[in-house]
Amino acid sequence: MRGLLPFYRGLHTLSNRQARQKAVIVGSRCGLCGTQSINKPQPRFGLLFDIDGVLVRGRMPIPAAKKAFEKLVDSQGQFVVPVVFVTNAGNCLRQTKADQLSHILGVPITQDQVIMSHSPLRMLKKFHDKCVLVSGQGPVLEIAKNVGFQNVISIDMLRESYPLLDMVDHNRRPKLPTNPIVNLPNVEAVILFGEPIRWETNLQLIIDVLLTNGNLSSIHQTQARPHLPLLACNMDLMWMAEANSPRFGHGTFLVCLENIYKKITGRDLKYEALMGKPSELTYQFAEYLIRSQAMQSQWKLPITSLYAIGDNLMTDIYGANLYNRYLEERVARKNPKTVAKVAAATWSTAAVSGEEEIDSLWESELALPSATSCKSVLVCTGVYNPNAEVPSDASHCIKETVFHGHRDFIFDPALVEPGHIVQDVAEAVDLIFEQEKFVPQ
Repeated sequence: MRGLLPFYRGLHTLSNRQARQKAVIVGSRCGLCGTQSINKPQPRFGLLFDIDGVLVRGRMPIPAAKKAFEKLVDSQGQFVVPVVFVTNAGNCLRQTKADQLSHILGVPITQDQVIMSHSPLRMLKKFHDKCVLVSGQGPVLEIAKNVGFQNVISIDMLRESYPLLDMVDHNRRPKLPTNPIVNLPNVEAVILFGEPIRWETNLQLIIDVLLTNGNLSSIHQTQARPHLPLLACNMDLMWMAEANSPRFGHGTFLVCLENIYKKITGRDLKYEALMGKPSELTYQFAEYLIRSQAMQSQWKLPITSLYAIGDNLMTDIYGANLYNRYLEERVARKNPKTVAKVAAATWSTAAVSGEEEIDSLWESELALPSATSCKSVLVCTGVYNPNAEVPSDASHCIKETVFHGHRDFIFDPALVEPGHIVQDVAEAVDLIFEQEKFVPQ
């Protein structure tokens, strides 16, 4: 997959001084992270919370969530440790998700504590001035513009201009012969934010765009040639809502798109970038926000440990363990080029040959990590065996025999083995405080 290596190569270019300045700027917008008294305990760890299956099931809060967050804030409503919410959801703005979490948890959450699957798109400035087609649901046009894209087309806009392309639903076919209403520019890239509502319409039009090089007035060209840049957010095959069993996620939609494209062309669909968990980029961004909060709260000790709490082996646990592997290699070797090679070996997609100017794909906006570990904690309130008893030993966890991760990730059993297994998020917080010997006042 393109885009990961140049991101890591660019991380070292931001000096420590610049990192401190940027952290203060971000942290200053986090209203709940006020100045902490030097007499209060100083945390050396940060918490990364998944949302669906950990804090909520659909629209219903999980009872343990409020109990957990009562332990994480003091009497003034300020967090006693840095906290970031890392979700693969992509159907709303960060501020909207922060408002929802504030209501559910009963504590003030700001958008600077929230990472959506599409948040890293802010760094893909190479594409911000291109005409992009966006797929998903919710305010996708607003989301795209919010993260920096200036010329955005939705699937509905495309369908309106080319009414003869969407033919699966007989009731939506044009009643009378019609000609295309060509009032849109050619598409230059495609962004997949999340699972759409009408899969057949989205699949058909995305395939049309890829096979016509963005010009829907032309016919399909299936001969071997690179297709338009494709960026995808959220790789979850399934997610946990109110139903007893997991529901289809955006990863399922990607499976459909990949297989249709390959069936038609005989070639694999290629992604310019994959974002959201378990991508290391998402965890790098999360750690940056953790450091920002710690700096704004004037906690002097460096944040050396991260704890990622989730319910899905294939995204939350895999992602945390993958980032932990990156951190361990970096600490052991102190050689960014070696670490990049290790990270590259985790992907099944062939690395891009040469530099190919992809150094400009990721902007160097984050400092190198201060953390030396990222520990995974699995809860049993979501995708992972919600009604099963908690195993007494995490090493005895029965791993799924079918890999539910994305096609472009290699299945490594070690990466889906959680560091700890607990019943719910409240037990997770208790465990972490015990591990860190942290006693909030």
